[in-house]
This record gives sequence, C-alpha cells and structure tokens, in this order.
Amino acid sequence: MQYIILCMANFFLKEPFHHQVKAKLTCHDTNINNFAYLMEMGTGKTITAIMDLMSLHHYEGVDNCVILAPKSVYRNWYKEITEFVAPDKTKYAISTWDPSLKDPVTKAKLTDLLQKSIVPLNIFLMNIESLSSPKGVKFLEKYLSVQDKEKTMMIVDESTVIKTHNAKRTKNLIKLAKDISYKRILTGTPVTKSPLDIYTQFAFLDPKILGQTNYYAFRARYAKIINRPTSGGRHFPLITGYQRLDELEKKIYSAAFRVKKDECVDLPEKIYMKRFIPMSEKQLVAYESLRRNAMFIFNDKTTTSVNRLSQIVKLHQVCCGFTINDQGEIHDVPNKRYDELLDVLEEVDGKVIIWATYRHNIETITRKLKEKYGETKADAFYGDTASDDRLELVKNFQNQDHDLTYLIANPKTGGYGITLTASHTVVYFSNNYDLEIRLQSEDRAHRIGQKNKVTYVDFVCQGTVDEKILTALKNKVDIASQVMGDELKSWIT
Repeated sequence: MQYIILCMANFFLKEPFHHQVKAKLTCHDTNINNFAYLMEMGTGKTITAIMDLMSLHHYEGVDNCVILAPKSVYRNWYKEITEFVAPDKTKYAISTWDPSLKDPVTKAKLTDLLQKSIVPLNIFLMNIESLSSPKGVKFLEKYLSVQDKEKTMMIVDESTVIKTHNAKRTKNLIKLAKDISYKRILTGTPVTKSPLDIYTQFAFLDPKILGQTNYYAFRARYAKIINRPTSGGRHFPLITGYQRLDELEKKIYSAAFRVKKDECVDLPEKIYMKRFIPMSEKQLVAYESLRRNAMFIFNDKTTTSVNRLSQIVKLHQVCCGFTINDQGEIHDVPNKRYDELLDVLEEVDGKVIIWATYRHNIETITRKLKEKYGETKADAFYGDTASDDRLELVKNFQNQDHDLTYLIANPKTGGYGITLTASHTVVYFSNNYDLEIRLQSEDRAHRIGQKNKVTYVDFVCQGTVDEKILTALKNKVDIASQVMGDELKSWIT
C-alpha cells in the first residue's frame, strides 16, 4: 500500500496509532475520492485526516487543501499539522482565515493567497461559520478559482455543523465544493438528533453515496411521515419514526470508516460524581415564583415549544445563582454553588476544567478564582475570547509547568476539537441542554494522551430542573429536540 510506504519513509514526527492507519487504508481500499472518518471523540481523527492529505499530496499530486472547522477549533489544525508532519519531508505553507480583515498584514497575506501559490502544498484553514456571510463565501470562491480543483482536497471537521439542509452555510459549502476532487468529513457523532442529520454531510461528499437527489426524497425514503392538519386548514409533515435504517447504514459505510474509543485506544476509565447543592432561602423563593409563572405559560395552549424551553432556562439560572429580568439586567441570588466549587478545588490535585453554560457564571467564577489563587492561576474560554487568545490558553493549560491551573469555559465554545489532557478533573458547574455538547466537552480530557482516570463532578440542585437536565443527559437524551410538551411540563410540577 502506498500509505505504508509513506509511513516507512518517516514522513511524520510521531508514529500514528494502529486504528488511524487502518482508517486511512480503509479509505484507500474503497477506491473513491470522497470519504467519511466517523471516529469517536478522542480517537485522533485530525491526525488521520492529515495522514490522508500527505498521502494524497505525495502520491496523487494534491497541492492544495482547504480545512473548514468550527471557529473554536479551526486554528488548532495549525498546531496538529506542524507537530505531526516532518518539515524536511514535506514542504508546505499554512494560511489562516481572519474574518475581520482589519489588520493590514493579515489582509495582505490573505490577498496573496488569491495568487497561485508556488509552495508544493498549500493548506488554508477557515472557520466554517464564515460561509454564512457573503464576505467569507466570496473569499473562498476567489481562492478556489486560482487552484486546480482536480488537485484540491477539502476537509470539513465536526461535520455536524452542516447537518441542517436549508442552512445558508450548508448550501454555500455544497455549491463551492461541487467540483473539488477529494473531500472528507470528520465527526464522531454524525447523527445528533435524527438519522436525517446524515443527508447534507454525505451530500457534501457525493450525493451518489446515499442515492437520493435531494433532502426531501431522502426524508421520504427513511422517515415515517404523517400530514398533520393545522388550525388554518393546512397540513405539515410530522415525522413519527424512521425506516430502512439497515439500508441507510450500508450506504454510509460504503464510504466511511467508523471506530469508537473502546475499540482502539487503551484509555483510563471515567468516574462520575454528583455534588448536591442545597438552595438558599432566596433561591427557593425565586425558584417557586418562576415555577408558578412557568406553569401558567405551559398551560397556555398557544405557547410555543421555544417559550416553554425558555422557562426551563430561567429556572436553571436560579439554580446557578442568578436571574435576568425583562430588561436584560442580571441579579445575583445568594447561593452555595460557588462555595461548593471552592471546596471541590481544595479536594483535588492538578489542573481542573470547569464547564459553565452561562456567561455570568463564567465571569464570576474566573474573578473569584483569581482573587483566591492569583491572577495567573485562572482564565476564561468563552465567546468573548479572541481566537489567538484561545490557542494561547490551551497551550498554557496543557503545559504542566505553567501557572494556569483552572480553565473556566463554555462547553459550546470550548467543547469541540481542543485537547485538554493536562487535567484529569472536570467540573460541570452547570450543564448545557445539548447532548452532543456534553459528550464533546467530556472528551476534551478523556482522549489520546490522557494517562489518568478522569473524574467528572456534576453540580446539581436536587428536586429541580437542574437535576432533570443532568438525568436526561445521562440517559443520552437531547433535551432541546426530544423533551417536549407534557414531559417538559412534568419537570416543573
């Protein structure tokens, strides 16, 4: 096999794992240009894709690669490539998209990209969210226009970001990628809410894989649908279940490699713990007031599912120690959650990841830990954190000799793509409602490179929506899409 020759030639600075080699060989054996690496979080799908790119570069003449990933992780590819590919064996250049284009130097570099590169292999990193904007689409369109598309590879990392068939960035991506010869998708969870999530991910690769001309034809074949009448006399399609899934699975695996962590990596076990936190008197009063209002809203038949879920969010915020009024003003409610966090941190050794869903909690925790342990001991990783700062934070946290001991992060922002194996203690100050985000965030610490057992500590106010959220996640339930109507109402009765 060509790839084995490549491996023997010491093109890489680190030896890949057996399952990563197997993934690449499986792709090679399919003899198709478009392929899916469905590799569970922590199994090293990024390295697998890099091996794939190097093999295509050296043996198929691929001289250009566009890597699209969520904004929280796309810059991490630079680190992965430079730490894995031997620079004396492969001459390459890496460029990174900057959506602001305010810095003249950065703007000049990106402008240079619109000229045909003389570097043997050019790699362009871009956050996929930019494809929702005309500026991002226009730039990538121009960039691809000066490349030989027959010698171009495009990789979509965490490909569930394009699972929505009518989303602007999904449509833009599929259009831009139409004539590119080599395409890859990377994800550990191709299905997050329903089997229909699969369609656009594989449509990006090649519509012929699934054999359906469009999303609606795909839905008609694999979903069970009834037409439910509306009050206005119209009908809307309601999915009641799924069908022919064995057939769908066969089609998927004709162009995919699947591996789970327990099949390939000797990782230490996960340990789960709960810390039950009693609510203060003022929390109980605030919670009961909001609960009664929520019951009124739930009993209103005209209330939308979004409004119902928002009531759950408000109740959860009280459990986390604050409320937000109609004017958007935040008010702290006396609580014991922060004290419990300090107690936990005194009980454990080493670096700690602290996941928190709400910005107010993240900022408060960061301030409290800096006050207690020192300015250099704690830092935050969330939406307001600049891209370059995010990379630096991860680097410092992974460095055992660096002072940064406590990383306080939003799991939606920091839960994808980054490696945080310097920590073997993970605290969920509060949980997100999205199952995928919970699973992704857990595996920032529990992945290749982790040598210790990883302990997960969940904070929970017993008998509240806080506990309901955690129970649902532990039962692998995606709250936003699967918990509706009377079931959601039961959470507050």
